[in-house]
Amino acid sequence: MGANNPLWPHPLVKSQRFNQFRVGKLSRLYEQNEFGVWEIFLPNNADGSPPIPHGSRVKIRMDTSSGIKDSIPAWIKFSVQAPGEIPYNGIYYDPPEEEKYVFKHPRPKKPKSIRIYESHVGMSSTEPKINTYVNFRDDVLPRIKRLGYNAVQIMAIQEHSYYASFGYHVTNFFAPSSRCGTPDDLKSLVDRAHELGLLVLMDIVHSHASNNVLDGLNMFDGTDSHYFHSGSRGYHWMWDSRLFNYGSWEVLRFLLSNARWWLEEYRFDGFRFDGVTSMMYTHHGLQVAFTGNYSEYFGFTTDVDAVIYLMLVNDVIHGLHPEAVSIGEDVSGMPTFCIPVEDGGVGFDYRLHMAIADKWIELLKKRDED
Repeated sequence: MGANNPLWPHPLVKSQRFNQFRVGKLSRLYEQNEFGVWEIFLPNNADGSPPIPHGSRVKIRMDTSSGIKDSIPAWIKFSVQAPGEIPYNGIYYDPPEEEKYVFKHPRPKKPKSIRIYESHVGMSSTEPKINTYVNFRDDVLPRIKRLGYNAVQIMAIQEHSYYASFGYHVTNFFAPSSRCGTPDDLKSLVDRAHELGLLVLMDIVHSHASNNVLDGLNMFDGTDSHYFHSGSRGYHWMWDSRLFNYGSWEVLRFLLSNARWWLEEYRFDGFRFDGVTSMMYTHHGLQVAFTGNYSEYFGFTTDVDAVIYLMLVNDVIHGLHPEAVSIGEDVSGMPTFCIPVEDGGVGFDYRLHMAIADKWIELLKKRDED
């Protein structure tokens, strides 16, 4: 038993240390395997206790060709912002067995007609404060059930340093937002929803990432091309964020593992994928009017690697949990979007088309019958 920490850096990285910043404490060198992935295994202490105490701060220090670079591990499971500090810190989260939350209720059966209540835990309080997973569990979930909904979609779960981004500038993809509580608090929320018969859908962001360098994936190993496209293609000019290179095997492994992590570790019942239109086209759907002509969907501006990733992630989701719900936010009208992967489609169960909601608002506001 012990702690294993794999890491995929750029080939220019010369050496790496785990927890180097804790002077006088634990500091070990990584070793590179035959696949180019750097690994470190820390065995348990002689008394059986974990090699890294629960709640410890952890960092990776890389000796790159451009100098020393400190980063939060890309697969970190929890990160917090300490009082008086700006960047987030990676936290080794491994509480004692008796403190870990144990799920008590099975996943509900997927209803024939899904009625979704979209929510943001932090904004759900009646008081001017950031609400918690526990308060949402106890106060908001019963109300959602009473209102007749059978599913709750939760925004801003993945950790994001910039709170005003509503959770869409993700810095730590495997970590639940610490503003609202601990990973075990979130698990108790999901379990309570299942007890009430509610599906729990996660608003997941795989379309882009925060451009933060100190506590995000940007410039992770000192280069701009690690998880992302290099140069201008790797930046979303409107969102001010980084764009993934879906043609990279390690990026695929990272994102596919991320979807599985939330499904299995936290028992989410599915996802709403944000910004899918931006993923599927190199123009990101900006300043483009889709008319329905097939050349707009299957042409040189289609990001084939991104579409393949969407097919892969939907195949993984439904392969692991056939009743899982997969929703894609798309305003382009991409054909085959909701056709199963085995039939040549992208594989989503539902398309969230923002223009439809806008049309309903327009119809309610405009009294053309007069």
